Amino acid sequence: MQKTAGIHHITAMVNDAQRNIDFYAGVLGLRLIKKTINFDRPEVYHLYFGNEKGEPGTVITFFPWEKQLKGRIGKGQVGVTSYMIPMGSLSFWVNRLKKFNIETHVSNRFGEKYLKFHDPDGLLLELVEREEGPTNSWSFGSIQAETAIKGFSGATLYSAQPHKTTEVLEHVLGLECIGQEGDFLRFKTDGLIGNTVDIQLNPTVRGLMGAGTVHHIAWRAKDEVELLGWRSLLQDKGYYPTEIRDRNYFKALYFHEEGGILFEIATDPPGFSVDERVAELGEKLMLPSWLESKRKELEETLSPVAVRVLEGDK
Repeated sequence: MQKTAGIHHITAMVNDAQRNIDFYAGVLGLRLIKKTINFDRPEVYHLYFGNEKGEPGTVITFFPWEKQLKGRIGKGQVGVTSYMIPMGSLSFWVNRLKKFNIETHVSNRFGEKYLKFHDPDGLLLELVEREEGPTNSWSFGSIQAETAIKGFSGATLYSAQPHKTTEVLEHVLGLECIGQEGDFLRFKTDGLIGNTVDIQLNPTVRGLMGAGTVHHIAWRAKDEVELLGWRSLLQDKGYYPTEIRDRNYFKALYFHEEGGILFEIATDPPGFSVDERVAELGEKLMLPSWLESKRKELEETLSPVAVRVLEGDK
């Protein structure tokens, strides 16, 4: 049975593009690795943040659209996005978030301490210290490699049917259930990053899609051959995966699992340096070939945005 190495990326919906960049690059110190557009709605940015090279397991992406209504986190969604930080760096992050007037609180789960907080649009995030996972060499403001976010530690799924979501994680994606603590089931992959997924067994409300919610979670496929294998398996098990779609930086398919969460499976290659040098990632608006002829029009439509060091970090 083929198994995913873990989370490839997570995609969420927010209202304001510059505010989104200020938080994820300016406060959290992630690198803006790609500034492109929503291929289905080219008047809307698609912003990608990750480690220095934008490696799978580190990348969170956003559709910032000012007109979208506020969403509600609940059943049928990824409820919490969890990031992995180096051992000994939690106090740095407590102080940093406090400096930017971000409220935090601590919780414990499976023997680990989690620092929880919200982004400006209401997405629920958490940080956890872990030994595993490669160091992120990207530095920004006062964030250096010894404190920088490595990438995802995992995510918490708010499933409307936890037993059905469990079935997909175990029997399609190949995750292993390693235990239960209170209302949480924990699953693990063999990867070093984005490798821990919790299902909360009793989420309270039905999720409503909109700003401040996760649109989908994507799982890693090592190549297109493996992706095709998963498509066949999903069809055999009675799911309805989409055709394979070219997203420029990866090939992908999508399906709704029976707990209501939109899952994607995405290939690791070709990666984000396919159209930009690694040293120049995120610096200019990148368009797919079929929209290049509309560049001038799109650049006039999209609001100007920039990565900037925030006042509290100078």
